[in-house]
Amino acid sequence: MEEWIKVAVDAMGGDNAPREIVKGAVEAVKDCKKIKVLLVGKEGVVKNELSHYEYPAGQIEVIPAEEVITNDEAPVMAIRRKKKSSIVVAMNLVKQGEADAFVSAGSTGAVLAGGQLIVGRIKGIERPPLAPMIPTLNGASLLIDCGANVDARSSHLVQFAKMGSVYMEHVIGVKKPRVAIVNIGAEEEKGNMLVKETYPLLKNCSGINFIGSIEARDIPYGKADVIVCEAFVGNVILKLYEGVGAAMIKKIKSGLMSTARSKIGAALVKPALKKTLKSFDSSQYGGAPMLGLNGLVIKTHGSSKSIEIKNSIIQSVAFQEQQINEKIKSNVVNEDMHKEPCGNEVKDGI
Repeated sequence: MEEWIKVAVDAMGGDNAPREIVKGAVEAVKDCKKIKVLLVGKEGVVKNELSHYEYPAGQIEVIPAEEVITNDEAPVMAIRRKKKSSIVVAMNLVKQGEADAFVSAGSTGAVLAGGQLIVGRIKGIERPPLAPMIPTLNGASLLIDCGANVDARSSHLVQFAKMGSVYMEHVIGVKKPRVAIVNIGAEEEKGNMLVKETYPLLKNCSGINFIGSIEARDIPYGKADVIVCEAFVGNVILKLYEGVGAAMIKKIKSGLMSTARSKIGAALVKPALKKTLKSFDSSQYGGAPMLGLNGLVIKTHGSSKSIEIKNSIIQSVAFQEQQINEKIKSNVVNEDMHKEPCGNEVKDGI
């Protein structure tokens, strides 16, 4: 049998841990024989949850970690002080080469901090961005960055565009992904200082398929495959996207149940509506990868259920098989070492 792709999973992270995390891990190994899951957390608790399932025994291993980092702790301090936490222990497995990837629904701040402090950046990558897939009318688009780098420079956004293009082409399978920068208008001269500085750099990049600016209202229509922005803008887009989607679904359900006539209509349209709504369910795409690190780090929603955990684990397979980090090194870092990247010098960041 071929060698397993090992995924360290934070069994204690998230609102529904460890129940949904363990369930997702079991579902992942049942669906994919290439994966071995290392469930990291309180040994007794995790093993008790596992006892409820049947699964290929060799594909799941429990790694003890008796501490838990909570959302109300200062991320960097927690990473440094809680050496026996599930996040730190799991990330060290990636750092030491004992795992190929890390998945967590826990503290976003701790995952982002640990990604840089423990797993570490690929040399030459200035800022590792967080890049979730978001549903659109034409499939899904990659939003990069959505939370890791609030104060970004133009050179950071150029690297985001390049890394996002590599990910979309080789993991998602989109040929020549269309890259756009978030702006307040389609015209090149519009935008704040960061957008105005970044636009011509992206326009002159030969390695990406840059199509110009994209306004927020065009994002749900799938007019770009890679949507580039700094983390403040990206996080606002993501949260508004999720909020509007949830509100619309609630409003539709309320309307369908408002009268006897509408209830009859609801029964008729339910199969088609369920299928349509499923296409806009972001959980099917797994979590958000943190690109540009020495190993794969995936952050899922804090409220993740087993389906998102399962898909986050499975998305590690394509990342590993397609050697995404090697492609990032060759298409982003090595290219930048031999020339100024689209007119701007890369300087090593934090």
